[in-house]
Amino acid sequence: MSKLRVFVSSVQKELEAERVAIASLITTDPFLMQHCEPVLWEKEPAPARPADKPYLECLRSCQIYILLIFNDYGQLDGDVSATHHEYRLAQKLKLPTLVFLKGADDARKDTTRDFINEIKQHKHTYKRFIDREDLKPELRRGLLNLLKTEFKFEPSADESAGGREQIEASSTFESKPLPSVPWSSLDSSQVSGFGSLVAAGSASRGFQDSVCPSMHARGLLWRDTAKGEFYATAAGLLVFGQSPADYFPQVVLLADAYAGTKVSGKPRGQLNINAPLAVAIESALQFVDKHTFHPTRVVGINNVALDEYPQRALREALVNAVAHRNYEDASRKIMVEVFTDRVVISSPGYPPAPLTLAKLRRGNYRPCSRNPVIAQTLATFKLMEQRGSGFARMRDAMLNHGLDAPTFTEQDGYFVVTFPGPDGNYDRLKVSAGAAGLITPAIESQLNERQKKIMIEVQKTGFVTSGWCRRNLDVVYDTIRRDLIALVQLGLIKSQGRGRNARYVLKQSRE
Repeated sequence: MSKLRVFVSSVQKELEAERVAIASLITTDPFLMQHCEPVLWEKEPAPARPADKPYLECLRSCQIYILLIFNDYGQLDGDVSATHHEYRLAQKLKLPTLVFLKGADDARKDTTRDFINEIKQHKHTYKRFIDREDLKPELRRGLLNLLKTEFKFEPSADESAGGREQIEASSTFESKPLPSVPWSSLDSSQVSGFGSLVAAGSASRGFQDSVCPSMHARGLLWRDTAKGEFYATAAGLLVFGQSPADYFPQVVLLADAYAGTKVSGKPRGQLNINAPLAVAIESALQFVDKHTFHPTRVVGINNVALDEYPQRALREALVNAVAHRNYEDASRKIMVEVFTDRVVISSPGYPPAPLTLAKLRRGNYRPCSRNPVIAQTLATFKLMEQRGSGFARMRDAMLNHGLDAPTFTEQDGYFVVTFPGPDGNYDRLKVSAGAAGLITPAIESQLNERQKKIMIEVQKTGFVTSGWCRRNLDVVYDTIRRDLIALVQLGLIKSQGRGRNARYVLKQSRE
């Protein structure tokens, strides 16, 4: 079933922040996102045919109408403003209507007051609000009631509670408009990747016309109507900015590796990561990979290199750190610390209410994010699931890898996830079902039994000679020579030396 289109009507320039807040609320609330799609006129593509008032044609495709009024009435389009035209058409179409008034009445223009009087004459009730944070809970309550009475959609107890908790936990940081960061300055590869996932019709329309409205509707961009240009919000900068820490120093991710089990003044590796969030996560994983061990193990005819820690568990912790940290805390940064016996990932801010350590440890909690726009965008990139199962996946990944489960603690303003390592006992590490070995099944199918035995010997001892093959495989020299040449041609081994001193070793990379 298609989603209900919710038309948001207002003077755009005056209420841009509120329009973005409404769009992000609808696209991140666990219940509303299932049934509703926000429609902002500036988000819509240019009409294919000329129209006198194209914004009204857009409204005709919608099923719910939301009106926001502040002080300004807006420019006239004929005898009344565009917003007034939208309101009148919505009443003509008998669309379910929610009206919200910002601020006190004494500062409003006379035309705006006349508009409000017309709304009163139509017997519409309205809610007042002070700012966008005050608006969100009122809007959610109004939409839930409307969906129930008009469309027979009603949230479950978990969905209802989850939505309230999401609003209560949400930070105002990510919705900050950044007038000095035009959308064109963002990382083009990250924007393109996002656009390919969410911006339908980008092949037939200009890229800006397709991806910018989609990012705007999700709270990642805001639009300066006077200039007709899109600019990043704080969330958009963190997810797509080439160097977001140039604007917000606290978003640098600090990675340190130590030679022992304690912090020392001389780490063996350090890295300051200033990049779009998805890139920062991968950079942190590469840092851990570089500063941990990768013991090898012969499995069948494969020599499998094992990770000291499961990448899946580390990635889950890093994604949760960037999605849920307290960005308003400008004094702390996310830290990744690699010790000889553990990896520690520390994120500024304790879990937002109603989450507690006890709930996280038990796995008895509903998903709740301090930064829902960032979390939803990372979910679009398939980096998180937003189902409240991340801590369980970390635990399972560690146990399946042969390690102890991670621990969760709060310390000095940080939420800390600790991954206990093998501490030198690499025999406890388990080979995952999807571990990549040197020889793929397709290559293995081309090997005879002698060649498989040769490959096992090479991987156990590091090399093999034709003499070893003759003694252990009981075949003549010509047969051994053909077997070895075939393995060389398959790119599995290479020859070192000549004559009787020649030996065959693993070829580590394909040429």
